[in-house]
Amino acid sequence: MSRVKSALKKAFHEQHDINELSLVRGLPPEVWKVIMQASPLSVAIPQEFGGRGAVVKECLSLLSAASYESLPLSLTFGINIALFLEPVAKYGDTSLKEKVLPTFTIGHHMGGLMITEPEFGSDALNMKTVYRITEDGYSIKGHKHWQGLTGQANYWLVAARKDLGNGELARDVDFFMTDNSIRQQHIEVESIYSNLGLYMIPYGLNKIDVEVPGNHKLQPESTGIKMMLDILHRSRMQFPGMGMGFIKRMLDEALFHCTNRVVGAGNLLMLDSVQFQLSRIQTAYTLCSGMCARSSEISGIANNLAMEGLEANSMKALVTDLMQESAQLCLQVSGANGYRISHIAGRGIVDSRPFQIFEGSNEMLYTQIAEMVLKQMKRQKETNLYTFFSGFDRTQQSAPRFKEYLGFEPGAIIPQRKLVDLGKIVARVICVEYVLEVAGKGFRKDLVESCLFNMKMDIAHLASNFSLNGRADLIAEYEAKSDWTDFASDTAFHK
Repeated sequence: MSRVKSALKKAFHEQHDINELSLVRGLPPEVWKVIMQASPLSVAIPQEFGGRGAVVKECLSLLSAASYESLPLSLTFGINIALFLEPVAKYGDTSLKEKVLPTFTIGHHMGGLMITEPEFGSDALNMKTVYRITEDGYSIKGHKHWQGLTGQANYWLVAARKDLGNGELARDVDFFMTDNSIRQQHIEVESIYSNLGLYMIPYGLNKIDVEVPGNHKLQPESTGIKMMLDILHRSRMQFPGMGMGFIKRMLDEALFHCTNRVVGAGNLLMLDSVQFQLSRIQTAYTLCSGMCARSSEISGIANNLAMEGLEANSMKALVTDLMQESAQLCLQVSGANGYRISHIAGRGIVDSRPFQIFEGSNEMLYTQIAEMVLKQMKRQKETNLYTFFSGFDRTQQSAPRFKEYLGFEPGAIIPQRKLVDLGKIVARVICVEYVLEVAGKGFRKDLVESCLFNMKMDIAHLASNFSLNGRADLIAEYEAKSDWTDFASDTAFHK
């Protein structure tokens, strides 16, 4: 980590200005050279292949150090670690691992994952990319888009479904590794997208028409769908690593600005509303710390996370919401200076926003969280949310802290909008459990108490929605009788 931080300082502060680099797409080759000479991706590679051992704590520390300086750089590392190196290390053929993994420790190599298709985003199980068995291996055809590192990665893991003939595709999903340096495996980039933020990372549309050897197919422990869930859940449990450094940077920048910005007889920190806004960022910092500690315990490649959707979704959805909120608050207290793409807060807003969308939009994940909890409650024949939380192993400590807000019955038939709110409640109660666990190991108490108060505010607000009757509906034909000029006076002046 000392080498990595030194390399980031040299690349982003001594040789170049990260604020200027962030105005253009991509990074100059000389910047990548400085960063990659520190072998940052060695943290995700098992020792037998020349790496440091794929220790989750080290992976998250790398992501945090990178996101403190540049969220796009951290996401670049995250894509490589969670969506390529760890899947290959866990599911790849031994001959494939011996060939590919060492190249990430000694050179500037990158890998990514292709799942999303133009017609199928979160509905990944209906993807149309197909593969057929050939004499030498597999033939794969289809289109993929919005893959981070489009046109930049050396290797790809491509998700596809088996062609069963007669236009039918297998329900299961398989993954294949491609090597862009080999002509038969080269993936054609049809177009590059003008993504709103994350300028460092190229995204685009890819045409898949490749042939790979038999040993390039990943080998699932059971089914391909469970392998995909294991990969995605592990990736979601690494989001706190990217969030950690980013949130800390937002907090440090906001605290520095408010301490040094003089308003009247004092600085901005004398304003109570400003202190509240910064307390929200500190709460995000505290929650993310708990998530990182929990992820370090359970998300290693030795564990199968296919059935750990509740915790994985809770971490991903909540930490990305906290990242966006922290950036918004940092910009708000920074005033007009923050409203520049060259300012860390302004850039942070557009860079953190897609984190709430990719790898499962947060509304979808919160809905799934709520459905998982409701399913468990039904199985236990429990109708009261607090009673369920009190006996659930991942909320036993945290639930009593919010008892007065959780003692309601969600009901059997819940509108989807309220499922989202319920999912937000569940995610907060689960992640506060992580905070209380690190508090028991010595994490500072004042940060914990401030976090608990802010979470009480959030949960009280979300829980109150369940007592509201009625709903606001969309009026599709809204323009009839709604033109305000029909109801405004034509008189120029009234006494």
